[in-house]
Amino acid sequence: MADVSVIRAERAWIDGAFRSAEVRIVDGVIAEVAASEDLAGVDAAASADDVVLAPDEVLLPGLVDSHVHLDEPGRTDWEGFATGTAAAAAGGITTVFDMPLNSVPVTTTPEALAAKRAAAAGKLAVDVGYWGGAVPENLGRLRHLAGAGVVGFKCFLVPSGIDEFGHLDRAGLHAALTEIAAFDGLLIAHAEDEAHLHEAAVEVGAGPAGELGRHYDTFLRSRPPVSEEAAIGAVIDAARATGARAHIVHVADGQALDAIRTAKADGIRLTVETCPHYLTLSAEEVPDGASAFKCCPPIRGRANQDLLWEGVLDGTIDAIVSDHSPATLALKTAGGGDFGLAWGGISGVQTGFASVWTEAARRGIPLESLLPLFTTGPARIAGMPGLGVIAPGVRANLTVFAPERSWTVDAHRLLYRHKLSPWDGRAMRGAVVTTVVGGTVVYRAGDDDARSRPGIELLAGGADAVADTMREGATS
Repeated sequence: MADVSVIRAERAWIDGAFRSAEVRIVDGVIAEVAASEDLAGVDAAASADDVVLAPDEVLLPGLVDSHVHLDEPGRTDWEGFATGTAAAAAGGITTVFDMPLNSVPVTTTPEALAAKRAAAAGKLAVDVGYWGGAVPENLGRLRHLAGAGVVGFKCFLVPSGIDEFGHLDRAGLHAALTEIAAFDGLLIAHAEDEAHLHEAAVEVGAGPAGELGRHYDTFLRSRPPVSEEAAIGAVIDAARATGARAHIVHVADGQALDAIRTAKADGIRLTVETCPHYLTLSAEEVPDGASAFKCCPPIRGRANQDLLWEGVLDGTIDAIVSDHSPATLALKTAGGGDFGLAWGGISGVQTGFASVWTEAARRGIPLESLLPLFTTGPARIAGMPGLGVIAPGVRANLTVFAPERSWTVDAHRLLYRHKLSPWDGRAMRGAVVTTVVGGTVVYRAGDDDARSRPGIELLAGGADAVADTMREGATS
């Protein structure tokens, strides 16, 4: 673990553009950002606490991921704060927002939030904030949970796969948005419509919901695009009627973006996200029995992926986030690769940024087009617009990234608790070199070359006190 005083970069992402800069850090906060020549008289080179980026490296604001399942307390055998935030740091992410399920208890009461915060103490490599849940049992009491410090409320419009986290019907959705509108909160929705799910595919969490077999196409047909489109339409209608803020998580269906565009143009307070697996993986490449690819909504075909990329480029999609949703190997491989019996959810917090940049570069899309969707976009969704920027007065969360360095994903070397990844064996373009949280290096890659994945050294520490910071920010 090492503290950083000054970082010099020929290319630093500041105010929406790359420029030469020196960033000075005092007590974990960015004290000054200046052009290199403006600080020419400062003898910072004499300090061991200075970092000078290599010519092929860029300085980025620490990435922000507003959709992560850390599963602690209660299901730490699935992931946990220590392993999950370590993997986030290795992926260049300095702030994550934890979802209210799959932990035990689920985060639907102030008491459950307190239990989660206690479980996180001393285990965080990166900053963390918390989503609460909106379930039938706590409607009418969401304001109390907001006051306890959650940044918003997650709901499901289909069964969640977790018995203790019930889903909202249309009346419940309207009631939640009406309640949340009264204190200008945010409802984020898993948008699939149960009426359009079929062939034993009722459980969002992925089962065991019934046998579907080892062919991915059967699973894909069980959760058709119309399911997303109908549910997204219901959220739009309810947001229009109540005036509340709403957000659609993990949009997989590119055809649904037209309704989202129309809603935004109509002034409805709507944001949406998609995920690296939808932008970089396609149904055509999923092997039989490869349940590491299973998630809900499902990874769809290449033509659909092109529509999602259009949404990225035209601003319809507000953020790209991991939906890091791990489970034990036994759950992920249940049924010997049967897509109905295996648990759904993709571990992607460590590989998400590199995988999307790899695909963007292949498509001729510049890095500049992606960065807002990994920084200020998810920060705004979580209600913390001061994150994801390099500016005086903000917490010194920074990522050093080498856009042209290549490596190959080796699932066994990822920092997740369970070494499973649908990107295993894939060549990646762009490597995270160093991650800084609050002025402290929490991750530094080892020596690397163009033929192998960089070695990883995760440095303990980080932002253990950030839960209090996030709570204060969420309630101010």
